[in-house]
Amino acid sequence: MDPKNLTEQLAVRDQVSPDEVAALGGAGFRSIIVNRPDGEGADQPSFAEIERAARDAGMEARYIPVVIGKTSNEDVAKFAAAMDELPKPVVAFCRSGMRSATLWALSQVGQRPEQDIVARAKAAGYDVAAVTSRASRDGSSTT
Repeated sequence: MDPKNLTEQLAVRDQVSPDEVAALGGAGFRSIIVNRPDGEGADQPSFAEIERAARDAGMEARYIPVVIGKTSNEDVAKFAAAMDELPKPVVAFCRSGMRSATLWALSQVGQRPEQDIVARAKAAGYDVAAVTSRASRDGSSTT
């Protein structure tokens, strides 16, 4: 899957292989965020493999693993901090891109209008309406 832009500074996508990292760098991405925990799937590369490929491509890498259905306020804060700190543009990934899109969406609650967050995610193929609605209502970013 090609990266799907959520903003000019962030795109999300499904699982990346070490061989694909150089192409992402060639496409202009300067950083990569890995949201898939090591060992989640038997066929996935480890963060160390992605980090090595990123370094070889002149990119920075950050590991913010999130278990499916267990996004915490701390995960969202780490994602927001990474977006502040990393060179842009950034590509974030997990197995399908949904966790990465959810982390971005939750990090934007209170920063952007909820309808803008939902529309941007929907245009990229991700439905974040339920989590952003709940977060807007009760201030919690846990899923």
